[in-house]
Amino acid sequence: MFDIGLWELIVIAVLGLIVLGPERLPVAVRTVSDWIRTAKRMANNVKEELAQELEIEKLHSDLKKAESYSKGLDTSVIPEELHESIKSLQEAARDVTRPYENSGKRVAEPEPTKEEKH
Repeated sequence: MFDIGLWELIVIAVLGLIVLGPERLPVAVRTVSDWIRTAKRMANNVKEELAQELEIEKLHSDLKKAESYSKGLDTSVIPEELHESIKSLQEAARDVTRPYENSGKRVAEPEPTKEEKH
């Protein structure tokens, strides 16, 4: 990522020691390392979410492609293996979209308590 060698790190440490002093330098190093750790964690989370979305998109496109092929063909000509793969793709698509089915629906508001009624 960064091309920083040993001498550059030594220069940064000496400058930090001069500017911040020996009392505040460890706190500053911990703070910066926490920021870097948080940024890496966020980047990894975004990368994982994008990979999941791409996999979902690929499943949907494969399913649509298989359905379009099956609509134009006589089902008696299609081998049983292809039927099984289409069924497995449909099940996978249902499993993937199942967690998102309730996200679009509005959740009912809770009934007011006795204190809220008065």
